[in-house]
Amino acid sequence: MAAPLLTSLTEPGGDRPDAISVAGRACSREDLLGAAGAVAARIAGAPVVAVRATPTLETVTAVVAGLLAGVPVVPVPPDSGPVERDHILRDSGAALLLDGPGAPAATGGAATTGAGVFGTGAGLGTGAGAETGAGVETVLVDLRERGTWTEAEPEPASTALILYTSGTTGAPKGALISRQAVAAGLDALADAWAWTAEDTLVHGLPLFHVHGLVLGVLGALRTGSRLVHTGRPTPEAYAAAGGSLYFGVPTVWGRVVRDQTAARELSGARLLVSGSAPLPAPVFRDLARLTGQRPVERYGMTETLITVSARADGERRPGYVGTPLSGVRTRVVAEDGADIGELEVSGPTLFDGYLNRPEATAGAYTADGWFRTGDIAAIEDDGSHRIVGRASIDMIKSGGYRIGAGEVENALLDHPAVREAAVVGAPHEDLGQEIVAYVVADGVTERELTDFVAGQLSVHKRPRKVRFLAELPRNAMGKPQKKLLPPL
Repeated sequence: MAAPLLTSLTEPGGDRPDAISVAGRACSREDLLGAAGAVAARIAGAPVVAVRATPTLETVTAVVAGLLAGVPVVPVPPDSGPVERDHILRDSGAALLLDGPGAPAATGGAATTGAGVFGTGAGLGTGAGAETGAGVETVLVDLRERGTWTEAEPEPASTALILYTSGTTGAPKGALISRQAVAAGLDALADAWAWTAEDTLVHGLPLFHVHGLVLGVLGALRTGSRLVHTGRPTPEAYAAAGGSLYFGVPTVWGRVVRDQTAARELSGARLLVSGSAPLPAPVFRDLARLTGQRPVERYGMTETLITVSARADGERRPGYVGTPLSGVRTRVVAEDGADIGELEVSGPTLFDGYLNRPEATAGAYTADGWFRTGDIAAIEDDGSHRIVGRASIDMIKSGGYRIGAGEVENALLDHPAVREAAVVGAPHEDLGQEIVAYVVADGVTERELTDFVAGQLSVHKRPRKVRFLAELPRNAMGKPQKKLLPPL
């Protein structure tokens, strides 16, 4: 029989009434398992279920139910518009959309109930709702219900999650993530971060991404650590949570260090983890100064989960994301003997391909089976990895030089007047590309910033143009969206 994916839910002892807390509502692991068991009985036999991934206990319950029943779960961003939502529902083949109280009104169709759904499923009960615009029935999750799930653990190779990821072109693609990939990734992180049942994990990240859902929820349910999801990742909420292990994205950590009182409250934490985008060096240094903790940075993608990380007992340097996790191999494919190039990875955490897109899946791998990340990296002699940026937009070729946008961005952020920075390459008739910086800053001129970078880095890495903005366009995880920057 396969080992349980959600280990702590099936182990006796050690439970507490606030083991899982989301946005101020808490439950024990026993209550979570009972509520999820009731939902699992309803959805068993479905090909795929979607979950409107609000930061609620209902979302956690729905995801756990899918994992218990062996039904692939598709998290749907709660703020997605009808076009994005309907694409995800149709493309994934979701038969049901699980949601919590306060679900938005459906776009059409009549409410239905039934005595059975997909072979082994029980009735939908009073939680059944109307169909969405994609023809998918909405079912409300009721935390008061209880059920005992006694079916065998699904096979490790079966699909646990279908996570939709936006590429550079076309509609989002569904990445098939197996149960064994999730287990391998979480166990490797538990080893790297010394993550145990004695920890209290705190974060307020979205529950439709790898960071917030896989690491931030399933990680706690596998290791047995207490989970406090703050609803929103505010400095005040983080300070009040009293955790030993904190997850955040650079935007969150930037806000934390600007609230020095809140930041100092985190000094009792064991580990502060940053991911989903590069952590600016000034924020790294401010966190270390205010909390006494040098943050851990790690690297991963939807298709690979987390593959590289600094360790709890290892060196942590700004701009570096650590070394490969257990079982993971990495290599850099560079042009013309350069010391940076595209990062490729291999290991047990990789996805099983894009749903119904064999050509896209084939194109994501090399002939010898390594996944092409599309990220530009350098690997130091000690094995430490430094991520420079995306191959498509962050590798700038100017005047014969290969320049990583991330290096220039960090130099700009070292200037005390600069709060945000994004660097791109723009076509130039003489240089091929010229370096252009978009910054959010006060009381500084373009010339001052270009001279400042030239004094920090090689002169050829200075921006040729600087554009001042009120804010940078960002996605839900706080990552700058360079394709949405205004034209020059």
